[in-house]
Amino acid sequence: MNFKVTTICSAVALALSTSAVYAQEANTQVDETIVVHAQSFNDYKVDSATGAMRTDTSMLDTAQSINVIPEIVLEEQLATTLGEALQNDASVNAGSQKWNREVFYLRGFELTSSNGYLRNGHSLFTHYMLPIETLESIEVIKGPSSLLYGQSAPGGLINMVSKKPTEAPQVNIGTNFDDLGSTHHHIDVSGKLNESGTLRGRTVLVKQDSVESRTYATGEERERDRFLGYGVIEADLSDWGLLSLNYEKTSDRAPLDTGAWLDKNGNVIGNRDMIRDANWSFIDNDVENWGADLDIYLNSQWRANLSYNSQHMERHRYDSLPAPTTQTTVDGSYTIEPFDRHDTWKTQAFHADLHGEFTALDVDHQVLFGVNGQFYDYKQLRVSGTLTPVNPGENPDNPGLDYNNATKPSTSESHYYGFYVQDLITLNEQWQTLIGGRYDMYFKDNVTKTGVVHKGAHDSESFSPKAGIIYHPAHNGSIYANYSESFTPVNNVVNGDGSITERQPEESTQYELGTKWELMDSRLLLTAAVFDIEKRNISITEGKITTQGGIQRHIGTEFGAQGQISDKWFVMMSGMYLDANFDKHHDYQDKAPANVPEWSGSAWTRYSMTESTAFNIGLFYQGERWADNANTVKLDDYIRVDTGASHSIKSDYVDWDFRFNIENLFDTEYVAGTGGSVVGNTGVLTDVHYGNERRFKFSVNATF
Repeated sequence: MNFKVTTICSAVALALSTSAVYAQEANTQVDETIVVHAQSFNDYKVDSATGAMRTDTSMLDTAQSINVIPEIVLEEQLATTLGEALQNDASVNAGSQKWNREVFYLRGFELTSSNGYLRNGHSLFTHYMLPIETLESIEVIKGPSSLLYGQSAPGGLINMVSKKPTEAPQVNIGTNFDDLGSTHHHIDVSGKLNESGTLRGRTVLVKQDSVESRTYATGEERERDRFLGYGVIEADLSDWGLLSLNYEKTSDRAPLDTGAWLDKNGNVIGNRDMIRDANWSFIDNDVENWGADLDIYLNSQWRANLSYNSQHMERHRYDSLPAPTTQTTVDGSYTIEPFDRHDTWKTQAFHADLHGEFTALDVDHQVLFGVNGQFYDYKQLRVSGTLTPVNPGENPDNPGLDYNNATKPSTSESHYYGFYVQDLITLNEQWQTLIGGRYDMYFKDNVTKTGVVHKGAHDSESFSPKAGIIYHPAHNGSIYANYSESFTPVNNVVNGDGSITERQPEESTQYELGTKWELMDSRLLLTAAVFDIEKRNISITEGKITTQGGIQRHIGTEFGAQGQISDKWFVMMSGMYLDANFDKHHDYQDKAPANVPEWSGSAWTRYSMTESTAFNIGLFYQGERWADNANTVKLDDYIRVDTGASHSIKSDYVDWDFRFNIENLFDTEYVAGTGGSVVGNTGVLTDVHYGNERRFKFSVNATF
């Protein structure tokens, strides 16, 4: 409650202060204010991605494939989830959506909640539905990225870049709603907090109530309730530094929906809108993030950056745990085995970077020396109920479990440190090279429910090199090649007798060749890349069994176009071909991983009829793909069409924006993603998530 009061007060204070400044300057700066409030539609094209090099290096000088999804595209699509944003990159595929969170695959490799996501360059634990209303862009950094971030997935990383304060005053208030009754309200207030503008602030508040078409046995629809608060203060420290402090809180509660079920022929068991979870089951996430960044300008050539982020997440999961049996495909019956569980995750991360630019031996250097680390603590309390059979249409009684009755908690701790160096060397106008290396140390301790302590249960170290070369055949183009490595520590298994089954870190290598070109007076960016990624010591968990060993190899090509084609036509599009395969594995030899199609593509375009009226159309394609790693159930390909229109009304004091979107225009039925496995010998694929049916959305926004 204290947070809500504080944040709302901050928003009001910012609104009052910016309104007062605006009133005093309205007569002399009306034209300037209108320019600030107007959208720049060329923001479809982004010139750099700070997460790729931890600097403001341009796309043409970066020897890596990167895609940046800008804020304007998210606004046009009325996106409120990370999945709705990432659909704009064909190299990203969706997986499970159960437990009120989303799972994604990048270049065919799963992004786990502990090693696939960054927030402003810091590792972020993502066991919840990530908010995007506080973001100014989303960077899709492709390929192994351990050089700068340590443990990471071989497919790459998702870096979420937060909104920053503006010196010019702005207040944006808006509401969205759809035909199912969902509502989304927000306020975004930004401006200077002192007369000189050396102190600036921004606050974002969001209240969302989502309604879905899937229903419980009682006939109730699934509804999700979410509150988001974000605040950031930025201060210029004379001429030698910049300090930024930020805080974000998410409260997200929803009944559980673990997805539809399919038989071995891919047919829905029951119907696609049937929820087998009991209506009393729920998941309640409460997440706090706060951080600090300090830039120190040492001189014209050297700069230091110190940054810190702390995350505290509590999750209460009261689960009915529906599971199929060998009779499910015959009569639709299943079982539940309820439990009440409370989890606490605490993560702290830091970076200390030193950036330098100098000339030595007649070549230019952009060097980065850095160290980063992460401290992770986890605690779980859990009590379980009894196995109960359930017939279709029944809603089992609430067993009244309480996690506070748990006798022993399960805990684990881990921490790692990494030291890295990177040098981008400009040999001449045409040639650049990149070299870098990183050394990591990783430690993990476990305490089981029985109180057995396993100190140093998984200690490891790793060296991750990276090298690249860039050729500029013209000032507006580049051709590059790179080699990079990544690693992911894998938890050891504590067996029933207390012994430990040790596991080696998963290791990955990538070879990539690509090209980037800026055309149409630098308004349009075209990219293409081919890559070969090999992952070794792969670890796969099926139910309660984890196996390790073998090789997974993904060979693919991708292309993209982003920016302005003409004065009125803007586009963001991408496509990917991927040959993903388990080359060596005792269970999945020559199988393709789940949820990964050979062909995928996306396109979102805007055509401005006038300065006030514009139309959008989007196409999203996923080819045929396997629903499970064993390749027993295949999902059909699909193409979804979205469309929309917007109209703005501008005045000296308020700009109004109205938008009407239709998602899934032709009401295409498709599976968005699955959990990736068939349950035991039941022949039933659970954790299947269908895409939304046709949905009508409307929004109104006012900017002061």
